[in-house]
Amino acid sequence: MDESAFREMLSGVVAPCPFERSILRGCAACAQSEKIQIAERELVKCRNMASHSRCRELYAHLRRSFSFALGTLRVDTPLPHAQEMRVQCGGLKGLQHTLNGGAEVESVDELLENALHHWGDIEDIPYSDVVHTAASVYKGRHG
Repeated sequence: MDESAFREMLSGVVAPCPFERSILRGCAACAQSEKIQIAERELVKCRNMASHSRCRELYAHLRRSFSFALGTLRVDTPLPHAQEMRVQCGGLKGLQHTLNGGAEVESVDELLENALHHWGDIEDIPYSDVVHTAASVYKGRHG
């Protein structure tokens, strides 16, 4: 089964976490996440649908904001793994650092809650600052 067919089938069963790769990689954690095994794959699902919806919206904003830095114009196509990690790990670490000066993301849900408390709305998060900061706080596998 190819990856897109697997993901489509999976989406009908569980709410896959938009930041799944960052959680599996260990560069972020989340109090609302739960690791599960399906077809010999480790996946991350969200336990809270309200949190899942907010995280999906945050991910969409991060993906759009990183598009110039990644040299991609289309946000509807899959990214290579390293670029996806820059969006997820770099975006979350950049948001954490922009919000309070730290780079460790202990809970994506809590980070987003704090960001909303600070800026009021997901659209009001200073994404250009987050992307700029991400370059210094996330170096990828070799950094």
